[in-house]
Amino acid sequence: MNTTETLLIEIGTEDLPARYVVPLAEALRDGFAGGLAKRGLALGTAHSYATPRRIALIVEAVAGRQPNQSVEFTGPALAAALKDGQPTPAALGFAKKCGVEYAELSEKNGKLFFARTQPGKATLDLLPEIFEETLKSMDELVPKRMRWGAGSETFVRPVQWLTALLGSTIVPLRRFGIEAGRLTYGHRFHAPAAISLATPADYQMALLPAKVWADIASRKAEIRRQIELEASKLGGKARITEDLLDEVTALVEWPVVISGQIEARFLELPPEVIVATVETNQRYFTVFDEAGKLLPAFITIANIESKDPAQIVAGNERVVRPRLTDALFFWQQDLKQPLAAYEEKLGAVTYQKELGSIADKVARVAEFWDRRTKEDGPGVDFEAVKRAAQLCKCDLVTKMVYEFPELQGLMGGYYAERSGEPAAVSAAIRDHYLPTQQGTPIPATKEGQLLALADKLDTLAGIFAIGQKPTASKDPFALRRAALGVLRILIEGGWAFDLGRLINTALSAQPVGANPQEQPKNLTELNKFILERLRAYCVGNEIDGRPITVEMFEAVSALNITQPLDFDARLRAIHAFWALPAAQSLAAAHKRVRNILKQAGDTAVTAIDPTLFSHAAETVLHAAVKALPVGADYETQLTALAGLRDAVDAFFDMRTPAGEPVMVNDPDAAVRANRLALLRALDGACRAVADISCLPG
Repeated sequence: MNTTETLLIEIGTEDLPARYVVPLAEALRDGFAGGLAKRGLALGTAHSYATPRRIALIVEAVAGRQPNQSVEFTGPALAAALKDGQPTPAALGFAKKCGVEYAELSEKNGKLFFARTQPGKATLDLLPEIFEETLKSMDELVPKRMRWGAGSETFVRPVQWLTALLGSTIVPLRRFGIEAGRLTYGHRFHAPAAISLATPADYQMALLPAKVWADIASRKAEIRRQIELEASKLGGKARITEDLLDEVTALVEWPVVISGQIEARFLELPPEVIVATVETNQRYFTVFDEAGKLLPAFITIANIESKDPAQIVAGNERVVRPRLTDALFFWQQDLKQPLAAYEEKLGAVTYQKELGSIADKVARVAEFWDRRTKEDGPGVDFEAVKRAAQLCKCDLVTKMVYEFPELQGLMGGYYAERSGEPAAVSAAIRDHYLPTQQGTPIPATKEGQLLALADKLDTLAGIFAIGQKPTASKDPFALRRAALGVLRILIEGGWAFDLGRLINTALSAQPVGANPQEQPKNLTELNKFILERLRAYCVGNEIDGRPITVEMFEAVSALNITQPLDFDARLRAIHAFWALPAAQSLAAAHKRVRNILKQAGDTAVTAIDPTLFSHAAETVLHAAVKALPVGADYETQLTALAGLRDAVDAFFDMRTPAGEPVMVNDPDAAVRANRLALLRALDGACRAVADISCLPG
């Protein structure tokens, strides 16, 4: 009987870079689990563990031996294996290679063939080979690896120990000049002595008293719990982002929460500056009260239980103080002149060598809505949009944004407000880079949305005009993100703009885009590029628990809708329509209608003449099509369309008095033309909102 054992592999290292801790642990787990499975070994659940000083895996219920293996050998072709009915040297050599007599060979697909079953290998003998394969896959994750001591082997950080157990047996691994054993090690300071493990089952419970919390998920949950509890004691709520929490989890193996104070003088700074300083540079967590006001405190996670926590607190406060002092200096220096004063410096900053300076880009953006009719934006303060456009890039040459580039736009909004600019202007400047990525909101104001549209469209048009559109692997100007931002603003902001007209406006302003021969090509390519992002934005999203499918998207795309807002409304309507019981059969019927009309070709279009109807089903279908609510909202139109199912089915099931099927292509030319006219009316109804024939049916 093939018994099972639990496998433990641990690689102990010097402190790993935080960004590699979890990926390396997962690669170790997946490499061993995949290697075992590839060799036909049964196994249970695989778990990964990691701290800054170790990556490990435990695989449960690993079979002790492979099942018997079928080994197949294919030899020379029969024409080369036999001569005058006798085996050739090639045939005899193949038999010798297989370890059998020639007579024991068989034939398969015109070649000599031999198969045998051999006993599977013991798992213990297979693990060194799997270990080497896994290390290669782990090396691929780390572009720059270290070499240490006199050895030539490399890893992301020097390896200090190897632990490898299959049940109670040590796995014979040797790497990095180290023999694997049953020893692991606890916390570097709290419990540095070696810990001997009898079996893999002892792993976590042996490390916990040694101040090592090896499980990643539970350690992360514990860190979150400690932070939230400490924030509550401080009278607020901690700002916890998943990225920062993941990074901190990878930096400690025994988390201990600590809080410190931010000096009151730094609260003059915008809260985003303090957050950027504290989170990005120090990996601390900021705290806000119930009203959303930043509290003068931070929370951090230490990797040690100090006998004198006050020293650690003082050290953390001492580290953050000079960074906030620098930020306060930048803030105060930037405020010595109004935001508009920085505008003259933009001409010296190159945006793109063929597209001019930042000042040139600002001029194009500021004039964008002047080139459009004001009916495009009812209720919008276009003077505020233009003023915001003139100032929106000024903060790029301020000291604060030079130090914190991630605050561009945001700082411009603060500086505009301090300069006495209207609220609509400062808000538009603050938001005009939005949305920056998936999940971030679009600008909050109409003015901000129009400014963001003009800015993103100018970027898209300019880069396309100079022929530097993204490739499959490279998008240095983040044009995909800009295109998605344009779509989201148009749809989520409720703007009924024609995308082609917007693109054309942006292209016509480019210094290299006014060539009338290139303009149509750039317009077509850019329009296609943005609509491809619309597909990615829509397909797969769920509405009421049901996803938008490719077929639904294609049904709307078939109509060449050029307004993203209208496209979205039609797509939502077709999504709701597809949940109706009649939708599938109506889609199938529409495919049939399209095929009949296609086969009819260039038949002259005639008006429907009810006097030529010879069957009640024709009259019923005609009346039903005429009764459809033309001009109603899309869902109402499609719901009414679903009501045609019975009438359509009856039309295609028409019979003569003798029971013969009635064909659309009647021998009588007038009757045939009349039925085709009726089908054209039905086809028009089925494509009024979306092309129903694109749906599966």
